[in-house]
Amino acid sequence: MLVLDQLQLTFNAGKANALTAIDLDHLILEAGEFMVVLGANGSGKSTLLNLVAGSLIPDRGTIALGGEDLTRLPDYRRSRRIARVFQNPLAGTAGTLTVLDNFRLAAMRGVPKGLRVGTGPGFRQQVRERVATLGMGLEDKLQQTIGTLSGGQRQALTLLMSVMADVDVLLLDEPTAALDPRTAQQVMEIADRLIRENNLIALLVTHHIHEALRYGDRLVQMRNGQIVRDLRNDEKYRLSHAEVVEWFGYW
Repeated sequence: MLVLDQLQLTFNAGKANALTAIDLDHLILEAGEFMVVLGANGSGKSTLLNLVAGSLIPDRGTIALGGEDLTRLPDYRRSRRIARVFQNPLAGTAGTLTVLDNFRLAAMRGVPKGLRVGTGPGFRQQVRERVATLGMGLEDKLQQTIGTLSGGQRQALTLLMSVMADVDVLLLDEPTAALDPRTAQQVMEIADRLIRENNLIALLVTHHIHEALRYGDRLVQMRNGQIVRDLRNDEKYRLSHAEVVEWFGYW
């Protein structure tokens, strides 16, 4: 369970240009819950993900995961439990390393300090089997430099690597924004499958209404750092594309 309680963050506090970026009362996400976050630019979507990831520290309030207080922990301390996939497909991989070496780095995120994960036959077979589930034929390219792959292939591998360390939370920050529609759908299908199979708490930020309506079981709208709509499955499925467009005048 991920619990955000009385969370507040103000940029440029005490100055004339102070901006309240986040002002949340109480937000709970259960294991296996897939929440989609929508809102105009500047509404607080990415700031919310940054707070959960530990890239930003709130002015007040708490962030707890499974009863563990993460509020003051930086992102590198949270990475053993929280994974993040960014908009840029190049951001989640080391382009000069092989596919297999990238998976080795991902696996080490959850290993206690002082231990090492090798790339011996057992590990290679484990990676091969996992990569084969993508259906992209990449299991035969484990020794290929990952920087030679397409953006969609790298994003799919990034998703798969995100769960190598047995994390609890997956943050998806517009992961399909740089992809063509066909590849974007493929990546989202992979993300949805991994979330279900691993019973992850997932937060997806997207500007694509069709993704918001198709994926996830909870739809949240943010405005001025606050949650102004929070719809569950039964309510979300009654929404049409046009109705969601009306939420945001800029679409």
